[in-house]
This record gives sequence, structure tokens and C-alpha cells, in this order.
Amino acid sequence: MARPREIMPQFVEDALQREGLRAACDARPPYQRNDWLTWINSAKRPETRSKRLQSMLAELRAGHGHMGVAWQLRHEGKSD
Repeated sequence: MARPREIMPQFVEDALQREGLRAACDARPPYQRNDWLTWINSAKRPETRSKRLQSMLAELRAGHGHMGVAWQLRHEGKSD
């Protein structure tokens, strides 16, 4: 059963654009984008939402990691 897709809030979209990370976000698998949005949207306090957003942006900036777990984008044509 597929999980419901989260809609990206405007403040997240704005942060991705401002930081130049929209393409990095779009390159991630849909489940990762959805996990991040669910996690950010579930915060009750604005401070927590902001902290979670900053964590997502840091992982996108670094190019690896997903919610504190090791993850690396696999490039097509790369042999393992």
C-alpha cells in the first residue's frame, strides 16, 4: 500500500529555491522527498519545523544522507 504523497509547503519550496537546492531535491527518490515533507509537516512547533528544514537542506547540500541515515545517489552507468 502506497503512502499518501505530501504536498510541498511554500516555505520549503522557497528555502530550496533560495539555497539553490531544488534540483538536488528533485534528484532524490520520491520516497525521500515524501519522508522529509512528512517529517517537517508533522512538527507542532515552528522552531522544530525550522530545525527539520535546516537538516534536510544540509543533507541536500552535502549530497548524501537521508534523515540521518547514510545514502548516496547512484549515478547511471556506474558499475558497482
